[in-house]
Amino acid sequence: MKEKHKQTREEVLEQADYLYSCAETEKLYQLLLQHKDSNDAEFLWRLARASRDLALLPNMEADRKKQLVFDAFEYAKKALEKNDKCFAAHKWYAVCLSDVGDYKGVKVKIGNSYIIRGHLERAIELNPKDATSLHILGYWCFAFAELPWYQRKVAAVIFSSPPVSTYEEALEFFLKAEEVDPNFYSKNLLMLGKTYMAMRDREKALLWLTKAKEYPAHTLEDKEVHKEAVDLLKKLG
Repeated sequence: MKEKHKQTREEVLEQADYLYSCAETEKLYQLLLQHKDSNDAEFLWRLARASRDLALLPNMEADRKKQLVFDAFEYAKKALEKNDKCFAAHKWYAVCLSDVGDYKGVKVKIGNSYIIRGHLERAIELNPKDATSLHILGYWCFAFAELPWYQRKVAAVIFSSPPVSTYEEALEFFLKAEEVDPNFYSKNLLMLGKTYMAMRDREKALLWLTKAKEYPAHTLEDKEVHKEAVDLLKKLG
């Protein structure tokens, strides 16, 4: 009997990236799960991302979702331990740490915020052409620019100088992401629209929200972005 060909590392990674591009989340997760004990950061950060993507699928049962979110963080942490020069390991560590924070309350979430920002900045330092890291850092800035007053109070208790940001800073990162990889992500277009709205620049808000609305919706997130863009455009009239 002919022995089944064992896939090389490159073949597995190539297959994983193909499945990711097709949004085959479940298949991708099952493929990478076979490598969960690997010491290779390239497998581990992809498994972290796949676990997170699976957790975000609609109709995901709450307990399994939580388990996947915490697993994703462990895989990202291990990826970083194995290779701290890997930009994607820093990026997904930051994202997964933020996700875990959602289960631990506002104090932990704000407490982790400097660590999250630090890893995103390191990811950008290691790969300045990664539009997603730039987008996520923009999102971080946007979240702190619009932090509600009661959360600001929590932040002031935890830190002598709590994390702050501005819409201008968020805008800088969203625009830089767009410059590095134009039209790469519907959410970046939406966030540009929302940032300009917050900055009371109606003309530019209309421009970006229209781009977000017209973006071809391939994923569930694209569809949600489309809906939000339509709603915001109605508001702007």
